[in-house]
Amino acid sequence: MNLDQFRKEYRLGELKDDSLEPDPILQFAGWFKHAAEILHEEVTTMILATATAEGKPSARIVLLKDFDERGFTFITNYQGRKGRELEENPYAAILFYWNELERQVRIEGKVEHVSDAESDDYFNKRPTESKISAVISPQSQPVESRQVLEDKWVNFLKDNFGKEIQRPHYWGGFRLVPDRVEFWQGRINRLHDRFLYTRTKNGWKIERLAP
Repeated sequence: MNLDQFRKEYRLGELKDDSLEPDPILQFAGWFKHAAEILHEEVTTMILATATAEGKPSARIVLLKDFDERGFTFITNYQGRKGRELEENPYAAILFYWNELERQVRIEGKVEHVSDAESDDYFNKRPTESKISAVISPQSQPVESRQVLEDKWVNFLKDNFGKEIQRPHYWGGFRLVPDRVEFWQGRINRLHDRFLYTRTKNGWKIERLAP
């Protein structure tokens, strides 16, 4: 297959110096709002990259659950691969790519646990089926068959009929506290607009990067 046939030109927008917010969270909020109007529920899809203590990387798609001036929150099983890696090496990177807008946002920083109250709140808002899945699934661990998982599901329903489902201690939120945030807008002729926000002791430094 000739992969050159998939080449495209980026023509939908531009990102100017004088249009940037002084804070990357505000800049992200504006872009996120615009993307949400186009993508709806898919706007929260992001790639999360983690690494072991030895620096071996891994990446997967997760969903953004919240963002504010403190950082970007996602939910996981703390005992799964990404949870274990973040305990070993509490630094991560997030990537949003909104193809319909020809935009991407790269976010890097240190990761911390959210409070138990926040994790409880996220868990309690989940559909019942999603709560059960979070409880019974040994995330990232080998299982003999799908039947094993389905049997655990049935047994859980039998044992907990009519009971309130509590958040398991191994499930909850992480927050990535950004120290680098890059906004990328695709442009014609590959002369893309890229702006990097870097956290300093005096606030955020903004630089234009070469494409």
